[in-house]
Amino acid sequence: MVKLSTLFGAVALLPALVSAYAQPEACSGTCTNSHDPSIIRRSDGTYFRFSTGGKIAIHTAPSLTGPWTYKGSLLPSGSSINLAGNKDLWAPDVSQQGNYFYVYYSVSTFGVQNSAIGVARSTSMDVGTWTDLGSTGVTSSTGMAYNAIDGNLRVRVTPTQKNGDVYQVAFDSSDPAMEGPYVFKYGSYYYLFFSKGQCCGYDQSKPASGKEYRIMACRSTSAVGPFVDKAGKSCRSGGGTLVLPSHDWVYGPGGQGVYQDPTYGPVLYYHYVDTRIGYADGVPETNMEAPEFEAATANQMDTNAGRSRSDQIHQRAVHQ
Repeated sequence: MVKLSTLFGAVALLPALVSAYAQPEACSGTCTNSHDPSIIRRSDGTYFRFSTGGKIAIHTAPSLTGPWTYKGSLLPSGSSINLAGNKDLWAPDVSQQGNYFYVYYSVSTFGVQNSAIGVARSTSMDVGTWTDLGSTGVTSSTGMAYNAIDGNLRVRVTPTQKNGDVYQVAFDSSDPAMEGPYVFKYGSYYYLFFSKGQCCGYDQSKPASGKEYRIMACRSTSAVGPFVDKAGKSCRSGGGTLVLPSHDWVYGPGGQGVYQDPTYGPVLYYHYVDTRIGYADGVPETNMEAPEFEAATANQMDTNAGRSRSDQIHQRAVHQ
């Protein structure tokens, strides 16, 4: 079976362009079962990894490189959201706000727009402590301009308003398979990372070279854009700087996130297929490396470096 991998490789943050893509670093313990990973570190030093499958699988480790241990499901009974797919939850996004940890998750089925983003919370993240809060109110249905999946929380303290608006932040009419947005603030800029291309089913229908999953990015001085790439092209008009494509035995990297680690600094993590094993949708792993943030805009964007379910990437602004 294939390893859709996200192996953890600690790489120092580099100020200049790196000519070769970093290889995945060794990962110990249970490094599989990590499609669409989301990572956070608890105050006691324990790392938690949440991933698609198993009603959101939870793994823990004493360090980013492991050893990783499977602990159980986030929501063993599935989501309370009344939609098809509420027992097969996707694309977790973990964050801490005050005394609570929140995991946003997607409820949908492959290839449809009847979707919703739900949320669960816990004070410890341990298995058995999560309370499902149900839908966030971010939903979609057939015919809408977006698909409500792959949530990523970005909190802004101003302006104050009760309901956030939906913003289109990236779109490419010539290659619309785009998903998994992740916004990370570094310095004065907000970096929008997203996955583009065919994510899955490589053993059944392998895409043309360069059309498989890959990680792209743009940046902006605002959390809701406009985002532009290295050449200054709008991310809403097909723009996007290639951050990490397939290389060597790493194939179809995507489902990415960025974590500000106290030891390594900003860490870019993602899953990929290990071609030395095969191409089938199987047992995901996880890779980690530190991105170079000399940015996604008009003159520079040197960053060294699931599932194609959405035609457009949208972001809902969250206000407090």
